[in-house]
Amino acid sequence: MKLRYCLPVLAIAPAAQGCQTAPRDERPNVIFILSDDHAAQTIGAYGSIYRDLCPTPNIDRLAAEGAIFRNAFCTNAISGPSRATILTGQYSHKNGFYKNEGGLPLDTTAMTFPRILHDNGYTTAIVGKWHLWSTPQGFDYYKYHTLIGEQGVYWDPVWNENGKKVPEKGYATTLTARAAINWLENIRDKSKPFCLLYHFKAPHRPWEPDSCYMHLFDNVDMPYPETFDDDYATRELTAGNTAMTIASHLNRQDLKIAPPEGLSEKEIRRWNRYGDKGESEYLSPSDTLRGEALKRWKYQRYVKDYLATTKSVDDQVGNLLQYLKQKGLDKNTIIVYCGDQGFFLGEHGWFDKRFIYEESFRMPFIVRYPEKIKPGTDITNFIANIDFAPTLLDFCGVEAPEAMQGKSYRKMLTGEDTTALRDAVYYHYYEYPLWHHVQPHYGVRTDRYVMAHFYYDIDVWELFDLEKDPNELNNVYNDPAYADVREALHKRLGELQQEFGDDASLEEYRYITATNFREVSEDYYKKGDNSLNAPRKEASKKR
Repeated sequence: MKLRYCLPVLAIAPAAQGCQTAPRDERPNVIFILSDDHAAQTIGAYGSIYRDLCPTPNIDRLAAEGAIFRNAFCTNAISGPSRATILTGQYSHKNGFYKNEGGLPLDTTAMTFPRILHDNGYTTAIVGKWHLWSTPQGFDYYKYHTLIGEQGVYWDPVWNENGKKVPEKGYATTLTARAAINWLENIRDKSKPFCLLYHFKAPHRPWEPDSCYMHLFDNVDMPYPETFDDDYATRELTAGNTAMTIASHLNRQDLKIAPPEGLSEKEIRRWNRYGDKGESEYLSPSDTLRGEALKRWKYQRYVKDYLATTKSVDDQVGNLLQYLKQKGLDKNTIIVYCGDQGFFLGEHGWFDKRFIYEESFRMPFIVRYPEKIKPGTDITNFIANIDFAPTLLDFCGVEAPEAMQGKSYRKMLTGEDTTALRDAVYYHYYEYPLWHHVQPHYGVRTDRYVMAHFYYDIDVWELFDLEKDPNELNNVYNDPAYADVREALHKRLGELQQEFGDDASLEEYRYITATNFREVSEDYYKKGDNSLNAPRKEASKKR
C-alpha cells in the first residue's frame, strides 16, 4: 500500500444566514450511523476484550449519553440483506433482498423509513456505503460507493453522487465523514428537519487502516477469544465445514502480502485472492512458521488491521459530535450507531459473519437523543433490526406502515414503558455456497436457548443452552434431557414463522438459495418489464 496521510478535519465555515420566511419544523433530526461489519465485542461500551488496547471513546460516549441495547439482533447476518431490513422494517422474504450473491436490487420505490420521512417533510441524504444495487429513492442527496460491486475501496474511492460518477483522492472513512458534514452544512434545506444515513465501508474486509494507524499495534499482542481453538466437535457439518477460518481462508490481500512487481491489474487481483479456497495455510512470513504458530500470526495480523480500521470510524463519530454541538444541533438530533450485523474476531477460529451464533447474530445498537433518552440507559430486552425503522418513525411523529413487521421501541427508550416487546427473535440466512460456504439456516433465539435448522444440502438441527454453554460449543439437540425444551422451541419457531410469513417448505427455501435472481430479472428486462417486482412475483410462484 502506498503511504498516505490521515486527512485533517476541515474547519467548518459558518453558513450564511438568510431571513426565515416560515416557522422551523422542530421535529427531531435523525443521523443513522452504520458501520460495515463492526462487531459489538470490539466496542468498549460492550465490554470489549480489546478495550484497553483499542478504546472507542466516541462510540462509548454515545452509549454513556444515551441508550445501549445489549440484545439487538439481525434477522439475516449479511450486509445487503441487513441493510434492506433496517430500511424497510421487513424480513428478507418480504423486502425481496435475500442475499448479496445472486440477489435482486432493493426496490427503493417502495417502503423505506427515509422515503417515508421525506414524504412527511424531512430533507434526506445517504453518504457512504449503499450496496443495495439500486438507485436510492426518497433522498434529496446521495453519494455512495460504486467500485467492487458497490462494496467500495478504502483508498481513492469512486462515488455515485446524485447520478454522476465522481472519483476522489483520500481515505474513504475520512471522505465519507467530510461528505456528511458538507451536506449538513452546505447542501441540506435548513428549514426542514433532516434524516442523514451516514454509512461507513469500514471495517469491512480487507481491513485497511488509514496510514496514521497502519503501525498502531506493531508492538502489541492482542488477546485471543476463548473459543479461538474450537474444534467443532459437535458441529462438523455446520461450523466445521466453512470457508472462513483464520487458519486457512485469509488471502494474500487480507494478510497484506505485497504482490510481485510487473503484474497486470487483472493478475494482481487474481494473486491477491489466493487463500480464499483454503490455500492460505501455506501463506507464511517465514520458511519455519507453520501450524498453530502460523494460525496465531494470521490472527494477530487480521485483528490488528481490523481494530486499526475501526479507530478512524470512532474518530469520525467524534468529529460529527463536535460539529453538531458547534451548530447547536446536538440536543434535537437522534443519533443511532450500529453495525449491519456482528462479526467474528477469531471466535471459533473464524472471521466473517452469517451464522445465528452470538458473535455474528448480535449487533451493536446505540441511540442518543438528549431531549428524550436518559443518559446511561441500559436495555437488555430483545430488539431486532426490523424494529429500527418503526422506532425512528415513531420518534419523528410518523406512523409506521402496516407492512413493516417491526415494533416501535420508543417508549422503552424514553422510560415510559419498559415492558419487553419480544420474548424471541426469528432468524433466516439464505446465501450459499459463496462466499464462505455457510449453510442456509433458520432459527429462533430466546433468553436462554438458540435453535437452528441448517438445510441446503444437509438437514441438521442445532440447539444450544446459553446459560450452561454461552460459547455455543455443545449441540444438545439430540440430548434426551432437552426433549421438552426442543419441543417448546419448535412450537415457538413455528409461531414466529407464521407471524412473519416465512413458513415455506424446505424445497422452497432451497429454491431461493439456488436461484440467481439477477438472471431472472434480466429475462424480464429483455421483455421490456423494468419492474423489480416482476421477478419477485415469478419467484414467489415457485415458492
